[in-house]
Amino acid sequence: MWFKILPGLAVMGTCLPIPGIATAHIHRFSNGQGKKGAYYSSQWTLIERDKRVSGVNRYYVSEGFENVD
Repeated sequence: MWFKILPGLAVMGTCLPIPGIATAHIHRFSNGQGKKGAYYSSQWTLIERDKRVSGVNRYYVSEGFENVD
C-alpha cells in the first residue's frame, strides 16, 4: 500500500538536513575568535571590511577611522 513509503520518507527527511546543520555549526565554532558570527551575506561583507580596515588582517583588532586609507 501507499503507507509503506512513510518509513523511507521519514528516514530521508531526518537525514537530508544533517549535513547543512552540521556545516552551520562547524562554521559557527571555527570562525576565528568565535565571538562574531556571520549569518547573512551582508554581515560577512562587514567582517571582511573590518579585516581590511584593521591593517593586521583580523576583524577584531579594528580601532576606527584612523586606520582607513
